[in-house]
Amino acid sequence: MTLTIGRRFRGPSTSGNGGYVASLVAAGLGVDVATVTLRIPPPLDVELRVLDGPEGLLLVDGDTTVAEGVPAAEAELEAVAPVPADDAREASASYPGLQRHPFPECFVCGTERAPGDGMRLFPGRLGDGRTACVWTVEPDVAKDPRFVWAALDCPGGWSAPIEGRPMVLGRMTARVADVPEAGEKCVVMGLLIGSEGRKTWTATTAYGADGRELGRAHSTWIRVPTE
Repeated sequence: MTLTIGRRFRGPSTSGNGGYVASLVAAGLGVDVATVTLRIPPPLDVELRVLDGPEGLLLVDGDTTVAEGVPAAEAELEAVAPVPADDAREASASYPGLQRHPFPECFVCGTERAPGDGMRLFPGRLGDGRTACVWTVEPDVAKDPRFVWAALDCPGGWSAPIEGRPMVLGRMTARVADVPEAGEKCVVMGLLIGSEGRKTWTATTAYGADGRELGRAHSTWIRVPTE
């Protein structure tokens, strides 16, 4: 089996968005909860092989492992409490990425992506360690668990000062419970759990317009060198 990460689904300008790539690996496991570890920045527009690994699946570029997916325990995941949609929308107005963004082309949170091209999740900080934003679901990403995984990515990263401390997703454990409808206005929450050295730990939860849970995740982020 092979798969290719299209350039549309980039995070940094030259590699795949971590949450989206993790969803592709997780889909092959056939489990409710999965952990995906990204070993290198996922290359774009390259045919990658999906292989059986010691405990799950490997995503491989030649002889190099790009990502590894394994089943995980649901007990590891806690939900981030939501805020009303109006509060989430207000928080987005102060999204730090509007002023300073390390990856402005990101499929999920990039400010340079037009509606219908990127997901345009703009998580603003609430002052209590959480972020919040509204995800208006475009028809081409509706009813698809891959994009719930993607939505569970960046709102966590922005709970830390990523604009001055660029980070990329290193590991994500997620469970998708439901998928959104086209046009649905969902609330996505992030939470800063802690940081040490180059690592930061976050949680995210996505909610449908009716309050139902779409998915939750815990993630490990790795700080990247800056010039």
